[in-house]
Amino acid sequence: MSRPTRPPAEAVIEVRGLCNRFGKQSVHEHLDLDVYKGEILGVVGGSGSGKSVLLRSIVGLRQPSEGSVRVFGQDLPSLPEQHRSRIERRFGVLFQKGALFTSLTVTENVALPLIEHAGLSRADAEHLAAVKLALAGLPLSAADKYPASLSGGMVKRAALARALALDPDILFLDEPTAGLDPVGAAAFDQLILTLRDALGLSVFLITHDLDTLYTITDRVAVLAQKKVLVADAIDVVSETADAWIHQYFHGPRGRAAYLAAQPTNEE
Repeated sequence: MSRPTRPPAEAVIEVRGLCNRFGKQSVHEHLDLDVYKGEILGVVGGSGSGKSVLLRSIVGLRQPSEGSVRVFGQDLPSLPEQHRSRIERRFGVLFQKGALFTSLTVTENVALPLIEHAGLSRADAEHLAAVKLALAGLPLSAADKYPASLSGGMVKRAALARALALDPDILFLDEPTAGLDPVGAAAFDQLILTLRDALGLSVFLITHDLDTLYTITDRVAVLAQKKVLVADAIDVVSETADAWIHQYFHGPRGRAAYLAAQPTNEE
């Protein structure tokens, strides 16, 4: 499927000189990365390259060893807690495996941040939660169920609805299609694309799914050698002279995903 190229806008996230160390182990060294307003940025890298650590550093769940993280022009780690908290409320995060509260229903999971952070009454929060569940494509029948009784795809959509609860400006997705069948993964990809276009979101997307990368991303950032090796349009990234990139994008799965993304004669 062909998509129009989106020109870069202003950077909503600016990471400069980021270092993340765990004891003697270094995950990132002098990592730089920008995320632009309105784009879907795909983040890829081999096991241990620190994709989730980078996400946690940006959203404030981890204090970097060195470097700066500027979000909406503000240096997040240096801000007073109250000011930082206001900015962090503009984030929506979908963690791996959903991370829903198992003791709460789907509606209660989505309503919780509205009660805790927006100060809504339970009734108002649950009413708004129903809107978010509809946005995420969940049927009404799922609202009163507990996470354990949901399919993998429904868990992902419930977690997405919770991530959208506070009307974020930036959506962080950590392996959102992992474990989904190809049909479910493709539907989820299109949902993210639709939400980005409808709500004007900026999306930071960690994924191994080559179909996702070719279908919905505007740019792809490759984590390797403890830094961002390249961040550009996927056609540019896939031709970068690096052994891991070549194996990743030009192996059998990469070739299949590339061919599937090409426009047909009918298009």
